[in-house]
Amino acid sequence: MPATPTMPPIAPIAIVLAAGKGTRMGGDLPKVLFEAAGKPLVRWVLDSLAAAGVSDRIVVVGYRGELVKQALADLPGVSFALQTEQRGTGDAVAAAAELLRARLAADPAESRRPVVIVCGDSPMLRPESVTGLLDQFAARGAACLLGTAVTDDPSGLGRIVRATDGRFQKIVEQKDATAAERAIHEVNMSTYVFESRDLLRALAGLGNANASGEYYLTDCPGLLLQEGRVVDAVACLDQSETLSVNTPEQLAVVSEALRRRS
Repeated sequence: MPATPTMPPIAPIAIVLAAGKGTRMGGDLPKVLFEAAGKPLVRWVLDSLAAAGVSDRIVVVGYRGELVKQALADLPGVSFALQTEQRGTGDAVAAAAELLRARLAADPAESRRPVVIVCGDSPMLRPESVTGLLDQFAARGAACLLGTAVTDDPSGLGRIVRATDGRFQKIVEQKDATAAERAIHEVNMSTYVFESRDLLRALAGLGNANASGEYYLTDCPGLLLQEGRVVDAVACLDQSETLSVNTPEQLAVVSEALRRRS
């Protein structure tokens, strides 16, 4: 009996958030262009995505976006979307929605295309973390899968709240967390995979009725959960990937960590 043919996997696409100024870094460069271990932060991210097989990458630019475009002009498979105002991470992803829709329009099957969303200032992201997240996404049949990390020091990071049976419930930012939630060591890494059509639908449902008046990407998993869609989180990121870059001091720490890793 001949083997049943299997459908080839759908190539993922990435959205890289790179619109921020980085006011605490000093100078007037976009934050993602500050160099760590000899390479701009955003290039570390893009290179990790490429090594994980994600060659189609949309970079969302904003503050001094032309500089970011120039710095990445030699990279194949990179296109750009513009976030005209800094109105939150949800708004930044929404800036890439038109480019995403254009890709999906060419083939209806592409509506199920996995979309990896990462931050352009996270140079510690490893290719194996991306491939692990994509593998888990496919295996679980999820609408959204969050890549998380378990860290010794979760200070300042959003906590992953789970039900007693281990199912993902929500993300709680530290400032909004109860004492019990602050004791959680599994943290949100702003690293996601969404099914394309579910992402676009969730973005359309985002509101900004919050203290900052911004549109938060972290609200999208909750919107999909309310629809009864499968949303989960998997701790597939290494503790080293929690290192963030918001100050020159943090940049120095990350630069040294990247040198040790290589």
